[in-house]
Amino acid sequence: MSIVITGASGKLGTLILNQLLHKVPMNQIIACVRSRETAMPYEELGIMVRYCDYDRPDSLESAFAGASKLLFISSSHPDDTIRMRQHTHVIEAAKKSKVEQLLYTSFAFPEKSSIPLPHLHLATEHAIQATGIPYTFLRNALYIDFIGTLDLKTAIERGELRVPPGDWLFNSIPRQDIALAAAAVLAEPGHLNKTYELTASSPWSFSDLTAAMAELARRPVSLQQDATIQNWIYGFLRKIDASSTSNDLEQLIGRPSTSLKESIKPFISL
Repeated sequence: MSIVITGASGKLGTLILNQLLHKVPMNQIIACVRSRETAMPYEELGIMVRYCDYDRPDSLESAFAGASKLLFISSSHPDDTIRMRQHTHVIEAAKKSKVEQLLYTSFAFPEKSSIPLPHLHLATEHAIQATGIPYTFLRNALYIDFIGTLDLKTAIERGELRVPPGDWLFNSIPRQDIALAAAAVLAEPGHLNKTYELTASSPWSFSDLTAAMAELARRPVSLQQDATIQNWIYGFLRKIDASSTSNDLEQLIGRPSTSLKESIKPFISL
């Protein structure tokens, strides 16, 4: 069996590959990267590295050759038109290379969103299904990283987190949880033509967030709703389904998703 991972030197790809090393022999893993320099640690371990550039269709077919499973990590390009073209290149190459199973990192509950990004992921899913290749869609929740825009350190110093009015609920989790789930699917047989919503086991609120902040900081932190708050992230959050949850991740990794308290530790400097 050969497991090919695109974007293997990126944040998510690195986490997935490192988890996979605990589950399968390294000679079954192929790391596909755009820059070989970023993959030097893999080569030093003895992992096969191949050049793979979504903008270079000629690089993809040879990169995917012999893949029993291809993990296609979605493009991070900010232009959706370019991103969709890149995705098309990958899908076409996967079909030409006769990939046996195509796994794709999608977006959680894209049908319920009203912005282009989740719809692009949905369009990519449909394109993959049209190839006839057995697929697995790993629909990732919005990463917990979004709280980095909320300046939690300042909120702790002030003893107050201010947010716009609303009944805010979130399904966000750390990339590490998503990596664990992806590695489990890659290492196990099956999961053919399945879609997994990889979210928190239960939704959390800004009240939960301030409680976790207070516990970590060992000082009171209150929550205040303020209609004058101006931050692009809230407009984005209102246009996606950031609150629906599933037990798919919990079943794949054999435990609940990481607690909110543990998840926010990297974003609080104490």
